[in-house]
Amino acid sequence: MNDSLLQTKIGHVFNNLALLHQALTHRSHSVSHNERLEFLGDSVLNCVVASLLFQKYAKIDEGDLSRLRANLVKQQSLYEIAVRLELAQFLRLGEGELKSGGFRRPSILADTLEALFGAIYLDAGFNAARDVIYGLYLPILETVDPATLGKDAKTLLQEYLQSKKIALPVYTVAATHGAAHSQEFEVECAIPKLEIQVFGTGGSRRAGEQAAAKMALEAALSMLAKTPASKRKSKPRTTQLKLAGIATVQSEEDSSQKNPADIADPVAPTVANPPNNTTEPKIA
Repeated sequence: MNDSLLQTKIGHVFNNLALLHQALTHRSHSVSHNERLEFLGDSVLNCVVASLLFQKYAKIDEGDLSRLRANLVKQQSLYEIAVRLELAQFLRLGEGELKSGGFRRPSILADTLEALFGAIYLDAGFNAARDVIYGLYLPILETVDPATLGKDAKTLLQEYLQSKKIALPVYTVAATHGAAHSQEFEVECAIPKLEIQVFGTGGSRRAGEQAAAKMALEAALSMLAKTPASKRKSKPRTTQLKLAGIATVQSEEDSSQKNPADIADPVAPTVANPPNNTTEPKIA
């Protein structure tokens, strides 16, 4: 094991190398494994990420902060950081786990990373652990959109349609395929106003709906991008002008091009039901 290389990658030099070795040890390797350090590191990680989000996003409410934190500390996010650190080459696994490819397993890599955070906390205190976590997470926060991070496709599609004042999509199970224990659901997502009708498939109805929603959102965004800006503008408001007692409707755009002399005084009295004679009534 190259202790120096890993410490350079994470940005912390251990005073007690035994803590580093324990953090990298899976339970399949020995009784001195990393599960207790993982428990501690999980709590440290949640606290530091919560503090980081609180400072970085001053205008985001509690619900959205919780959504962001949950997405950043979940197994997949930790696994991606572990891959970036090439943590697999430093793991201490039992023979069985080595043969079965445990060094590639997301759960093992994510748990080991949390154990490292716990080990750093015990080795040098909270501030040291905070600095390491900040160093790993700040580059990630520069590339994510806090408004959408962690939201599923159905939620994003619903929010997009509501922002455009378009009725919500309709989901329908179009077909099911396969045996009862391994069914695949084909789900239709329809947005009538946009004439969008797409089909998604998944191992459950929910998964099928998510797949269909993702395709529908992509189609809706693509449609908006291709629509000329002039066609997306709202129609001009209409106004009523009383001309000699007759109400007519025309757009403000047309009325602005009229000669003021051609438009009757809107406050002039009008004559209702003029008598049937050849003499033109006089307007006072």
